[in-house]
Amino acid sequence: MIKIGICDDEQQMRKTLRQILEQVLQLRGTDHQISEYGSGEELTAGISYLDTDILFLDIEMKNLDGIETAKLLRKKGMKGIIIFVTAYPDFVFQGYEVHAFHYILKPYRKEKIEEVLSQALNELELSKEQYFVIEQKARIIRIPLTQTIAFSSDRRKVLALLKEETIDFYGKIDEIYRELPTCFIRTHNRYIVNLNYVTTLEKDRCILGAHSFPISRTFRQELETAFARAMLK
Repeated sequence: MIKIGICDDEQQMRKTLRQILEQVLQLRGTDHQISEYGSGEELTAGISYLDTDILFLDIEMKNLDGIETAKLLRKKGMKGIIIFVTAYPDFVFQGYEVHAFHYILKPYRKEKIEEVLSQALNELELSKEQYFVIEQKARIIRIPLTQTIAFSSDRRKVLALLKEETIDFYGKIDEIYRELPTCFIRTHNRYIVNLNYVTTLEKDRCILGAHSFPISRTFRQELETAFARAMLK
């Protein structure tokens, strides 16, 4: 379920935005819950913002305005997407400080709201944890890929090196590689590394913090190209 918040001190504006959001979400078949807040003080007084996925936040509110509300939410640990709504385009540049995702101008246009909401939902989907799942006779293993530094093989066994633990299982490194996202790259017949953890490429070694893996000539060029692309992101 997607949890959405609307914070605006104008009730009619909250109602209008809610109606548009519900129409769009229902057409998409997206399970959702929408909460409304009439002020920045009301929003920050509770803890519901902590699991809010997308927050539509009016900038021009009395007392605690949208920018200060967003700063307070981030300080308190809110990780969700913030989309500012405003009648004045000049205010939108202040959103970068609180990592605002987008902004929408008043009066509302359904097409614009639909476009921004779609982008936000796509961002949420991309940010979800991905898992590599291994089904074996006695167990099912789910390996969180953002926590995975590398995979290495030793004959029939594969070792997944994670930030906090290591997991071993039976498998073939070639088959595993075909199922992994593009941030994983081969350095050697026996090794796959997560580019997000690579700190240094040496002539024949790939350094991932305290870990080091050999680079074979077969995979060196592909590895260098992939590493260069990752550095530009």
